[in-house]
Amino acid sequence: MDLIGQARTGTGKTLAFGTTLLHRITALAETAAHPPTHGKPRALVVAPTRELALQVSRDLSVAGAKLKTRVLTIYGGTSYDEQLDTLSSGVDVVVGTPGRLLDLLNRRALDLTKIQVLVLDEADEMLDLGFLPDIERLLAATPKHRQTLLFSATMPAPILTLARATLNRPVNIRAEGSDAKATVPDTKQYAYQAHNLDKPEIVARIAQGRDTSKMMVFCRTKRNAQRLTDELVDRGFPAAAIHGDLNQAARERALKKFRADTITILVATDVAARGIDITGVSHVINYECPDTANTYVHRIGRTGRAGQKGVSVTLVDWADVTRWKVIDKELDLNLPPLVETYSSSPHLFSDLDIPEGTRGRLPGAKRAERKERSDGDRHTDRGSRDSGDGGRRRRSRRNSSTEAAGDHPRSEAGGAGKPRRRRRRRAGVEVRDTSQ
Repeated sequence: MDLIGQARTGTGKTLAFGTTLLHRITALAETAAHPPTHGKPRALVVAPTRELALQVSRDLSVAGAKLKTRVLTIYGGTSYDEQLDTLSSGVDVVVGTPGRLLDLLNRRALDLTKIQVLVLDEADEMLDLGFLPDIERLLAATPKHRQTLLFSATMPAPILTLARATLNRPVNIRAEGSDAKATVPDTKQYAYQAHNLDKPEIVARIAQGRDTSKMMVFCRTKRNAQRLTDELVDRGFPAAAIHGDLNQAARERALKKFRADTITILVATDVAARGIDITGVSHVINYECPDTANTYVHRIGRTGRAGQKGVSVTLVDWADVTRWKVIDKELDLNLPPLVETYSSSPHLFSDLDIPEGTRGRLPGAKRAERKERSDGDRHTDRGSRDSGDGGRRRRSRRNSSTEAAGDHPRSEAGGAGKPRRRRRRRAGVEVRDTSQ
């Protein structure tokens, strides 16, 4: 029986399909009707982003450890060799992104003919226009009698229609009442009308709130995400970025540091808005207004997970006021009207419990900045001395000293010779001394 599952963010959808998937492939392996597959994968989980694929794979590995389930993560941006070697040695569950899965399928390195369970995580994104052709080709490579599970926090009507067309008599299960809101009730939501140039200062002050522990900041573009990260680091905050211009190793390092509390601010594009589960995220800030209501739901779903409380702050620029009103109405948020807000506004301090007198730069950051710049200046000066005009000046001085030594009377044989004649130059032209 196929299934369409819908539940709010942070309610355990990965656990729901993960335990079911592991139980099913383990139970079927013990029946005579399903002989051994000789190392070919029996379950496939498709995710829209690399970060989500890694997270699902890690959760399945932990849950299936005692079952000795072999889980492989397949995604782009990494070497093929390890993935090919693991596939050849045999796996039970494959978790991956559509592009690399399809690539290995075309290379005949990935065999999906023994798949018993197929899961599409964040199905509304997977079945969107960008992924639909890849998903259809992956589905065509799996057996018709497989079980297909679709899970997501948001499931628009057109996506439901498309999902029903690809599934076999699916059952639609929603984990809350039909009148429940898409956002988590335990997440306190604020929206302010803020000027773009003042937003970094606002973010820096929110990061110093009494209840702020770890914070995710979402930007609309890769350039703005990196620019804000550099600004926060310059102000003394431990921050890192995740966006499409970074290679996979850098993105994984940033997530690892954020999970380990080495950094407390993660600035990201929507690549990290779906499914990423990180413990202890107290605040989510929409640095720029989301494009759609679904994007807003997934962004603020990074906090207030698994029954915990959270805070979301949306900074709306003047050009995005209409867009925000549409989101507020569509999600039935019923938030107060937008108030023009600056980093010095009293209501910002009171709403987010920011201590009075807080500035947007950590104490000592200026001294560290000056020290870093002075060190950089010293390196620059050293480099200029080692090359360019500095080298020419040194050679000029050596040549001058050599010429002077050659003209010295002591340099002549016997130590006595012509009296020393001074050479004079005017505008680079030697002038003969006629005083002798």
